[in-house]
Amino acid sequence: MGMTNKGAAFLPIGIGMGVSIGVALGVALDNIGLGLALGTAIGSGLGVALMGAVNAKASPAKKGDGSDGGGAVIPSSDTHHQGGHDGGSDGGGDGGGGAGD
Repeated sequence: MGMTNKGAAFLPIGIGMGVSIGVALGVALDNIGLGLALGTAIGSGLGVALMGAVNAKASPAKKGDGSDGGGAVIPSSDTHHQGGHDGGSDGGGDGGGGAGD
């Protein structure tokens, strides 16, 4: 058949954990609506982060398959560096001023 995404199970787990923490926070602060909203948002983020971590761990880069595991590759012809001044100079002071006597 097709590939299954085993990391996708972390999204509902994260949302459930976030909602439970959010409800507890909402009860403590006497604002259940705010707790539910914050819990759902934090739980969704937690679930997506866990899902990404599992997917990254499950598919490491194989040697010899042409992938470098991500990141930028700089060709050897583009290794020169430009030095010098960019023209953005500030004189260093604003001329003083201050409170009079």
